[in-house]
Amino acid sequence: MPFLTHGSYRIRYELDGPAGAPVYVLVNGLTQYAELWTAYRDALLARHFRVATFDMLGQGGSDKPALFINQDDQVAALHGLIGELGDGPVFLSGISFGGLIALRYAIRYGERLSGLVPMSCFAELTPQLLLIGNALRTGLILGGTGYLQDLLLPMNLSDQWLKPLLDKLDGVKRQGWLVNDVYALQNLMESFLDFQPITAELSSIAVPTMILNGEFDFLTPRALHETLRVEIPNSALVIIPEAYHAFTLEKGALTADLLARFAEDVLAGRWQGSKAVRVAPNEPGGEITPFPAGYDHLRAIPVQRPAS
Repeated sequence: MPFLTHGSYRIRYELDGPAGAPVYVLVNGLTQYAELWTAYRDALLARHFRVATFDMLGQGGSDKPALFINQDDQVAALHGLIGELGDGPVFLSGISFGGLIALRYAIRYGERLSGLVPMSCFAELTPQLLLIGNALRTGLILGGTGYLQDLLLPMNLSDQWLKPLLDKLDGVKRQGWLVNDVYALQNLMESFLDFQPITAELSSIAVPTMILNGEFDFLTPRALHETLRVEIPNSALVIIPEAYHAFTLEKGALTADLLARFAEDVLAGRWQGSKAVRVAPNEPGGEITPFPAGYDHLRAIPVQRPAS
């Protein structure tokens, strides 16, 4: 991967696909690294997009400042990367903490974007989220990266995803041990806990926005996504059935398809946000349906039981 610079720091990034094609920029979650987007890169390249991935400051192959990493620095680094992409359409998507950085970018530089996809995201640090974040930071300090992964895996992923991997989890976690530095992660955690609400600024995001939330996400539950839906004018909330917080890992093919379809709709003039609430299909290419009328979308997706 090449590098770009932000001040004295180097940011590792990768850009694939034909020059002039619409670009998807994908922003990592707090403990992630760019290689986790590999399946997305391949799927989006096949749909004729360019794809830009990178490691935020403190992650992977990017520099790891020894002290506090300000969120403004992450936004500035993202702005530098997007500045490398030319003048074509740019679609920006981020998961969890990366979704927050994407939201903050859209507030500050929204005129550069053609579309925005925040996933498993938030605009307010609620008491629950604050306490979870403090607990994760304490776990990282006392137990290191491996213990943090042990805490996060069952919070982020379903039994169905975890069960076949139970006897292979050390191998699954090993790459995270290799690319993430415990002190850099602690600094990233501090920047997460230093978060200031951005709800009052969300109405300035004018670009088409598809908000993705897993049905069973209890780290950033539906109410947090509802704030985004209500405040961002040209938005729609799409609920992914049976998905948890890290659905980008568990439901990669479906999520990549939703990203591509969103951008294709925007570019073709078909996107209609209207603050709608929709339900994603179970498989790529399936129909995205309106949330059933007469039900509360802040609760659960109503599903008719099969006849006995």
